[in-house]
This record gives sequence, C-alpha cells and structure tokens, in this order.
Amino acid sequence: MIIGSGAGGGTLAYALTKKGKKVLLIERGHYLPREKENWQARAVFLENRYHTKENWYDKDGKAFLPGMNYYVGGNTKVYGAALLRLRKEDFGEIKHFGGISPAWPLYYEDFQPYYLKAEELYTVHGERGEDPTEPPENAPFPYPAISHEPYIQKIADQFKAKNLHPFHLPLGLRLNEKDPENSPCIRCDTCDGFPCLVHAKSDAHISCIIPALATGNLTLMTDAKALRLIAEGKTIKEVEVVQNGKTERISGKTFIVSCGAINSAALLLRSSVANSSDLVGRNYMFHQNSVMIAISKERNPTRYEKTMAVNDFYFNAPDSPFPLGHIQLLGNVKGEMLAEEAPSFAPELSLDFIADHSVGWWLTSEDLPDPNNRITLNAKGEIVLSYTNNNEEAHKRLLAKLKDLLSGSHTHFFPNKMYLSQRIPIAGCAHQVGTCRFGKDPKTSVLDLNCKAHDLDNLYVVDSSFFPSIGAVNPTLTIIANALRVADLID
Repeated sequence: MIIGSGAGGGTLAYALTKKGKKVLLIERGHYLPREKENWQARAVFLENRYHTKENWYDKDGKAFLPGMNYYVGGNTKVYGAALLRLRKEDFGEIKHFGGISPAWPLYYEDFQPYYLKAEELYTVHGERGEDPTEPPENAPFPYPAISHEPYIQKIADQFKAKNLHPFHLPLGLRLNEKDPENSPCIRCDTCDGFPCLVHAKSDAHISCIIPALATGNLTLMTDAKALRLIAEGKTIKEVEVVQNGKTERISGKTFIVSCGAINSAALLLRSSVANSSDLVGRNYMFHQNSVMIAISKERNPTRYEKTMAVNDFYFNAPDSPFPLGHIQLLGNVKGEMLAEEAPSFAPELSLDFIADHSVGWWLTSEDLPDPNNRITLNAKGEIVLSYTNNNEEAHKRLLAKLKDLLSGSHTHFFPNKMYLSQRIPIAGCAHQVGTCRFGKDPKTSVLDLNCKAHDLDNLYVVDSSFFPSIGAVNPTLTIIANALRVADLID
C-alpha cells in the first residue's frame, strides 16, 4: 500500500507493479482537470486555481496557503520538469558560509544506476559533458538536449565569452524536435508551473501511474486522505482513510508513505509512530530560492525559454571559498505573473510589454539542515511549518553573480511578485525535503538505508523526506531514483 502518488509514490507504484506486485495507491486528490485554464497564467498564478485551499501556519501562528497540489501525480503535475542529479560531492560533507552540509550514509555510486533508469523513465533530454560539475556517467542521456532558441543561444554565447560553461538543462518532456508532427510536446510557452494540457510533461501520472494501471496490478483510490496509521507493536496494521466524507480502515502487509516531506511527517506525527529519535518533522529544507526577472530593451521572442543552466559557481567562485549554488532559466514570463508589483522605474509600460522584454531566472543555494526548522501539529492537528533562513551569504553572492553576468544586455532586475517576494517564502514549498532523514543509527535518523522506519517492520517512507542534505539542484530526479532503488529492496 502506497500513500501518495507524486514523484516518490507514483514511481514506486510503477516499479513494484512491473515486478508483479499488487499495489493499492491512495491519493488524496483526483485527476487534475484538463481544461483551457491549464494554460492561463491568471488562473494558475493569480487565482491559484490548482493549489490546495487548506491553511498551514508559520512559527508565529500566521496562516498561509501552501503551494501544494493534490492530484494524481502530486506536485509533478505543475513542476518545471528540470531533472538534475545531485553532484557526486553532494553525497559527502561540504562546508558552506552558513555551516556544514552533512554527508549521506550512501554514496553517489549507490544511486548512479538508478539515476540512469530514472532519466529513461521520465524521458530526460540533455547533453553529457557540458556541465563542469556533473557526476560521472558513461551512458548518454536517453534523449537529445532540447535546443536553445536564438535569443537564449545569444545569452549562452555571452556567458561562454566570460569563460563560463552554460549547459542544456536536463528536462523531462515528451518532445521530439526532429518529428514535431508526432511529438506530444509542442514546445509551448506555458510549461514551467503550469499543468500540461496535452500530457507532454513527464510527470508521475503520465510516466508511471498510467503504465502501472496498464499492468493490472495497480488499484488507484482517489479523493482519499490518509488520516493516521494504526500500529500494533512494531507493525502497522491499518491506515485510516476518509473518502467522500466516509471514514474507513484499510489493512495491508507493507505500508509506504509518499506524501512529500511535509505531509509525510505530519501523517507520522498524527499517528504517533516512527519517532523514537524525535526527528520526525525536523531538519526541513527547501533551498534558498529566488526568482529574478531581467529586463532588456530588446524583445524576447522565445517560445520555450527554460533550456539553459549554469553551475560554474556551484562549489565556489574565484572570490568565494564556499559554494554559491545553481542558476537556471525559468519558463516564459507572463504579464499576469508581474501583476503584484509593476516595476516603479517604468510605470508607463504595460506588464505584457515588460514580460515580452524579460527573461526569468531561478537561483538556488543550498539550505542547511537545522533541527529547529521543522514540521509540527497544532492543537487542531493542522500543519505548522517553522523555518528560519540560513546560508544567506551564499545566496546573496549568487544573485550578484547573475546580475554581473547579464550587465550590458539586461539593465533592470526586480523580484517576481507571484511569490510575494524576491526570496521564495515558506509557502513556496516545491523543493521540500529532509523531515525523515535516513541513516544507520536509529538515534540520529528516522529511516534505515532502505528507507524503512527504524521503529517498525513494515513501514517505509519513500519521497523527499529521506534527504540528509539537499544540495543545490532540483531534488526530483533523486526522489525518483531513490524510489526505483527502494523498489528493488522491497520483497
């Protein structure tokens, strides 16, 4: 039994059904509706049409609406499909401006074959050898890199002239540029952050759940929220589920929690299980993320923009002894995305005009584990997310690096207010990890090396919860690879 159908749960369901296992997959949402609003920026970003309407609370008790999507396929239904491996060095201890990023109990080599399988399963396009920090891999990407359009190629050439190594961003899209008539992906300008109306994004629903259902081994239960796990001794016996207002208990042999780092921790806390270490919910990480919009006098005619990234500052820079982080392009900027704050320097310009002359960038620096950054429950059983920023010096320097790189071609910069501030706040929890870290010692970890709870014989947590550290690249491919790894370990 798997609870949650996102990158972890959906992938695990696929792998287990392919092994001939009978799987019940419980998803609290339904299928994301296919409708014209899928591609409307106002509906997606201003009206938050596809986000949950439940309240979470910050450390001061202030309510906020989290950027969570409860559908078959989980948050992958609206992710940007950037699928990068952690660097080999990320699995070891690394010193940062803000402290220490701890070593993992396993090595890159333990994940390498599963990364390769994950790239194949999620149709990842890329080009080996371009990224100077990429981890070892002899096999090519399963699909060719997605090409840069001329405006983006010009920026890449500008970066190369400054002795940097821009590379084609690894992307999980069902795109065939050589045969566009038969390509599910039409290379549209509404991808990053949008649901895909034509099912061309390699999300957990399309890549895993549909083929798992085709095996006949998967039963999918939708609109069913898991309330708590019921244990007897060291064994989980049942899960209590509410579906369409009716509560029932479902028994099973093996229970796998895959609700995402926040909701998985909340479920374990509500169930009072797997927490002898007092670490369930602790060490929450979601990166130091910023969105930066760079404006040029030149119009940006790019149709699909999110094709390039830069890792030259990932581990250090000429003027920095410590890692700064990762830079990648965002999807196309839309006027509706800028509506919260029109830039004061150009009041006479329309937001659509500004968007047409802009390039969006996503900057990521490592967030360090802190036991006080954690998930708890209030008296009503609602989620409380307590978080304080760390490693901010690295992120400040990374922002400065990008502004310097773009100087001369993009003269104005301002935060993208669809996230309310330049720094992504706690409500923007797309990169959430770390709340049930894995390890060898039950006193310092929640899960063992197989992602089974130390305290229980038949409970696994297979999503982003297991990360001991987060690195500075999108975590989704590591979640997928780990789900494939755990599938090989479950009898």
